[in-house]
Amino acid sequence: MIITGYTTAVLEKAVRAAVHAPSMHNSQPWRFRLRDGGIDVRVERGRPLPVAGHGHLDDWAVHLACGAAVFNLRLALAAEGTPARVRLCPDPEDPDVVARLMPDSPAMASPAELALLDAVPRRHSSRLPFFPQPVPGETRWRLVDAARAEGAWLELVVGTAAVEALGQLAQSANRVLERDPGYRDEITRWTRGGLSADGVPARAGGPVAEPQDLLPQRPFGERTRAPGRDFEPEPLVAVLGSAGDTTVDRLTAGQALQRVLLTATDARLVASMISQPIEVPAARERLRTALGRFGIPQMVMRIGYGQPGWPTPRRDVADVVDAPLAGSA
Repeated sequence: MIITGYTTAVLEKAVRAAVHAPSMHNSQPWRFRLRDGGIDVRVERGRPLPVAGHGHLDDWAVHLACGAAVFNLRLALAAEGTPARVRLCPDPEDPDVVARLMPDSPAMASPAELALLDAVPRRHSSRLPFFPQPVPGETRWRLVDAARAEGAWLELVVGTAAVEALGQLAQSANRVLERDPGYRDEITRWTRGGLSADGVPARAGGPVAEPQDLLPQRPFGERTRAPGRDFEPEPLVAVLGSAGDTTVDRLTAGQALQRVLLTATDARLVASMISQPIEVPAARERLRTALGRFGIPQMVMRIGYGQPGWPTPRRDVADVVDAPLAGSA
């Protein structure tokens, strides 16, 4: 049996999970609507969105964020007993519709799906130093399998020399970005105080960067770290990649990214994303070559045990849901 269509009540419940997806500078570049019994995920062009990589990446950050939101929708719909079939880029005449979720045969959610859904509101980027405790091998493979389950790949960077080389690459890319006044202005615009429903509150930013840091941090925060509290010298660093770099590839990578992050949260790990090596084309190509993998790097992550990240605000469901189109409940 296939259900006839999603209802407004189901849409709203699913969107409550979807809006917890990560997005560059917490820009939340998505909208949702019912259409002919399914749920459309659309890029919201009516609000300012971050310009990643000096504009060289077009909608890369937007597509990853929307893909992550699609994964949260899938989990929430599965928990309702109404799993979805997903079509990416379903409407050639409207490229801002990046996904359409249609009802599949009713089924109970698996324990794994429920565990990941439970992790959705607990996942926050942690920009603080991690504890020195290493991530066990079994947990590392869970992360690799999470990416593979979504049609992407996750390369764990192993060994002091390899991690240091990636750190140098990331710092070099960060210096390129910081030389751009537009990039610096954009960071300032997305650093929030008060009651804003988007952007990154200064309290959620990490401590101010210091010259000895292995990996770069966005300058969202103003705190200085405690004496002797340097960032970990050899964190678990992972590179997420996809087969290509089309819109579909990026949306696929976004779903894989969220599955990896939620898997990490379920394992009591914390993570932060390091996109600077992706945003600078030369750095991205050097990273691709160094990995020797088929495909395109889409995100670098720092993963480990540590203090949970500070929650960032989210827009209300009513602010991101459009009126249904014809034939919708």
